[in-house]
Order: sequence, then structure tokens, then C-alpha cells
Amino acid sequence: MTTVFDERYASHPSDYVNYDTDRLRKEFLVPKLFEADTVRLTYTHVDRMIVGGIMPVEKTVQLETVEELRSEYFLERREIGFINIGGAGTVEVDGTVHEIGHKEALYVGRGSVEVKLNSADKSNPAKFYLNSAPAHRAYPTVKVSKADANVMERGTSETCNQRVINQLLVHGVIETCQLQMGMTELAPGSVWNTMPAHTHSRRMEAYMYFNVPEGQAVCHFMGPPQQTRTIWMHNEQAVISPTWSLHSGVGTANYTFIWGMAGENLDYDDMDFVQPHELR
Repeated sequence: MTTVFDERYASHPSDYVNYDTDRLRKEFLVPKLFEADTVRLTYTHVDRMIVGGIMPVEKTVQLETVEELRSEYFLERREIGFINIGGAGTVEVDGTVHEIGHKEALYVGRGSVEVKLNSADKSNPAKFYLNSAPAHRAYPTVKVSKADANVMERGTSETCNQRVINQLLVHGVIETCQLQMGMTELAPGSVWNTMPAHTHSRRMEAYMYFNVPEGQAVCHFMGPPQQTRTIWMHNEQAVISPTWSLHSGVGTANYTFIWGMAGENLDYDDMDFVQPHELR
């Protein structure tokens, strides 16, 4: 089993405005998440979030610590959330097996020692997208399906942003320390997400776009509201959003994305909105 680890440093908004396209992508884009029987991790110093992907195919893949964490095991001082965007799979946590189907989630709390992942069918492997954050206490491991989620309908077809927000691993559905994750599904004909845009300086956020049709793309907007920049993204790629940055996107077709947050509070509605006519 192989672990591929990448480290990103925090960026100041005064520096960010000078980045060209290549530098912007280098600092914030996570271009590859899934590789057969490999753990791919990107560690950002923004709230010390880890973004990654695990795709078991031929064998069991175990989540192991990395040198940079200086921990005996991965979740010694961390919590983690998985959302499966592939075929059916299992996550075994300290001997207890959890079956995780397509678009289902699993929260694993601090102190869990052994985490092993498998696919039910190697011809249609599970793809476990993950977010992990430091944790100050342990909460129970919990599976959350879309039926368990807090579901909100937002937007309209007239503004091309009709969407369903599935709050999966959030306060009010389960207990976590600081990690929150969910999934937003855009309706056919809608392409804009998270509009009106917002910032929340109390926490960072990461987006992972998937179900982007072949040959299509998503243009992700980031930066302070008066100094926005764009990153063109493709299927199954993630992007890191610092606390000072808005995070919104528009696609050339409808798509689905997973959002994950970590930081100061668990208040999902703690957002500082920016109306479209105020953006630059």
C-alpha cells in the first residue's frame, strides 16, 4: 500500500493577488485524488485540514499515519469524514465493519486506531473522498446516508442554481469536534453553486467536484470578494479555500460537489454573504 502526501502552506490575501494561473493552481488545486490501492493526502496549514482520496481495488487499503503528523496512528489527535462517490465499499474501524454505499458518509472519531477500506467489486471500486481535522475529544463513529441527512433545497431554475444541499456530517445530524461535510447536487439545467457567494473567516472550506460529464468543466471562483480569481477544474478534483476567500463555481453542465469545513465553530449558517452585483 502506498501513501502519497502533499503539503500546502497558508497564503496571505495580499500575496495571493499576485499569483498567476500556474501559482494559483499550485497553491489551491488538488488535481488528483484517486489512484488504485493508494492513499492520496494533501495537508493544508489552513486550519490543518487534510483532503484526500482512497480507492481500494485489488486489496485492502489501510489508513496509516504519516511522518508529518508525528503521531502513533493517523487518528490519534484527529477526526475524519469519508464520503463514497464510487461503488459499494466497506470501512472497518477497529474491527467493526461499516458498509458504505454510493453517496453515503462515515464519520470516524479521534482515537480510532485501525481504519481499513475495501471495495465490494473491483470492477466498480469504491472511491472514498476524505476530509480530516484536528480533534480535541472523541466522538462515536457514525454512518450517515442521504436518508439521514438534513436536506435543504436552494436556488431556482431562473437563476441557474437550483440545487439540493445534503448536510451529512454536520452539527444537528451527528456530533463532531470541528469537521463538517456535506454534498450539493445541482439540478439538470443549473450550473451555479453557492450563489450568492459568501466568506466565513471563522473556518476554511474545501470543495471536491464530481459527476462532471466527460468533456465538461467547472470554473471555481475564489479570493476576497473584490479580488476574485478563477481555477478551471475537472472531474474528481478538489480545491482549498482559505478563510479569507469566497468559494463558488459555475459549470459547463450540472454536477455534484462535496464541501468540507473546519475551524472556529459548527454554525453552518455563519456566513458573510456577498451579492452578485458586489463581486469584482
